[in-house]
Amino acid sequence: MFETGAYIVCGQHGVCRVESIGPIRLSEASAGRDYYTLLPLYSRGGVIYVPADSDKIIMRYVISRQEAEEIIGEIDGMDMIRIDNERQREETLKKALKTCDTRQWVRVIKTINVRKKKRLAQGKKVTAGDERCLHAAQENLFGELAVSLGIDKSEVESYIESRRGGRE
Repeated sequence: MFETGAYIVCGQHGVCRVESIGPIRLSEASAGRDYYTLLPLYSRGGVIYVPADSDKIIMRYVISRQEAEEIIGEIDGMDMIRIDNERQREETLKKALKTCDTRQWVRVIKTINVRKKKRLAQGKKVTAGDERCLHAAQENLFGELAVSLGIDKSEVESYIESRRGGRE
């Protein structure tokens, strides 16, 4: 169980702060059940209520600063997701996003950025599906790294590049 004040990653909502834990007064809520009241850090939309005993929504603590630094150090060695079939690739990317796994988010970003460069070099546009997946992966990754590293979310990309020595 998470504590009040903890920063967690909650499903597709990204980084949230646990505001409270306990029963809530909503008609949709199950009586006698405890809920996390979560405040998303980087998205508008108010408060999220998640059953504390839910096994359907992935929730985990935000990674530590040390873990964040380790992941940044591993970026160059991480494999891309290599699937040629458009539909299969998009489904695989979406599944990777839903894992709430920081390394999977990095793989999604690497995959789409390489694909984006190739398409632009061929005079083609980036697909809408790729743009959506890239945006979601960056929002999730940069939000979590910002909290872990104690920096503003807008500084995360340049921080990563400085740690990697400017490599793409």
